Amino acid sequence: MTSGRRGQWQTAAEILTRVSREPGITRAAVAHELGLSSSSTTEVTAKLREVQLLAEVPAPSRGRGRPTTLLRAHPSGPVALVLDLRQSNWRSAVVALDGSFLSQDDRRHRTRRAQVVLGNLRGAVQEAQDQYGDRLRAVGLAVPGTLRDNHLLQSSAPEWFELDLETVTAGTGVPLLAGNDATLSGVAEARSGAAAGAGTALHLIIEAGIGGTLLIDGVPVLGASGAAGEFGHTPYGDRSRQCLCGARGCWNLEIDGRALAHHLREPEPDDPHGYTQAVLRRTDRTAVRAVEQVVTAIAAGLAGLANAHDPDVITLGGLAVPLRAAAEEAFNRTFLEGLMAFHRAAPPPVVAAAHQTDGPLRGAAALALDHLTTESAIATWATTR
Repeated sequence: MTSGRRGQWQTAAEILTRVSREPGITRAAVAHELGLSSSSTTEVTAKLREVQLLAEVPAPSRGRGRPTTLLRAHPSGPVALVLDLRQSNWRSAVVALDGSFLSQDDRRHRTRRAQVVLGNLRGAVQEAQDQYGDRLRAVGLAVPGTLRDNHLLQSSAPEWFELDLETVTAGTGVPLLAGNDATLSGVAEARSGAAAGAGTALHLIIEAGIGGTLLIDGVPVLGASGAAGEFGHTPYGDRSRQCLCGARGCWNLEIDGRALAHHLREPEPDDPHGYTQAVLRRTDRTAVRAVEQVVTAIAAGLAGLANAHDPDVITLGGLAVPLRAAAEEAFNRTFLEGLMAFHRAAPPPVVAAAHQTDGPLRGAAALALDHLTTESAIATWATTR
C-alpha cells in the first residue's frame, strides 16, 4: 500500500479516524480533507476492504460528475463494547468502526455492592466475546467517579471506592479503556454535539454531584494524573459540611438531591438523582424555593468556571437541564451577576447538551474507536485477516 510520504498504515489510520467521526463520509470528502489524491485514496480504501476494515456503498446520485462512495464499517470488522456505569443502572452497546451501535442494553442494579456490579460488567464482556470472538477489540467504560490508571478512586456512590476496574476484562485479552462519565460526555459533545467546532468548551453534567471537563479543540484537559474536571469538589459550598471525598464545602453538596433534601429539612436521599426528579415534579412553595436555591448555586458556580476558563460555549447535561428550566430567571440573573464585567457584554452561551443520557456511552465509544483506529491496532488486525 503506497501513500506518498505517509507511513504504510498512517493513511489508513487517518481514513478510519474520519469514518469513525463522520459515518457515511464520502471517499471524495476524505480525500479532500486529508489532502490525498483520488488514486491514493482508492488504493488505501481497497486495502482496507481487503482486510475487512471498511465497506463502500454507492453515494446517492447528485447529477453529473464522477460517482463516489460512502465509507462504512465492514460487517465483519472490529467492534468495541462500551459500558456506562450509573448509580441505579448500567448500559451497554456494541459499536462498529464507523460509530454505529449494533446493539444496546439497559439493566438496573439488583444491588450496588461493588463486586457484584463489576461481575455483571464482566459478564457483559464475556457475552460480547462469545458473540463476536476476536472481532471484539476494546472495552470502553464510563464511570461516575475519579479515575487513575483504570482504578476508581472515589465515586458518588458510597459503595464504589478504591476499585480495580481491570477485573472487568481480566483474562479476556481485550484492553479496558475507562474514563470519567462527565469527561466522556464532554468528548461526545465536542465530537458530534452542542460543542462541535468550539475551540474552548466547558461541559458539566449533574447526576449525583456535578462533574465535567474543559476541552481544548475537542480534547479534554485531564490534568497531571488524569483526574481533572472534578468541578464538584471546588469549595463553593458551606464549609461546615464535609463531602464524601474528604474535603469541606464542596460544590457537590449544594447542587443535587442532597442539597434539595437539606433545604427541605428531609433525610439525605439514598438516590440523589431520583430524589431530584421527584422534587422537580412538586409544585408546593417549599419545593419551588428549594429548587431555586439549588439553581442559584449552580449558576454562581458556572459563572466562576466561565471566569476561570473563558470558554466559547458551556454545555449542560443530566439534571442540570431540567433544574435550570425550573428556575430559568434565577439561573440567568445569577450567572450574569457572577461574570466578570467584560464577559457580560457577550457571555458564553449556556446550552443543553445534544446527547444527554447517551453522552457517557457515546464518549466511551469515542474513546474505544480512537484506540481501534491507531496505526498499531490497524496493523495488528490486518495481520489476522
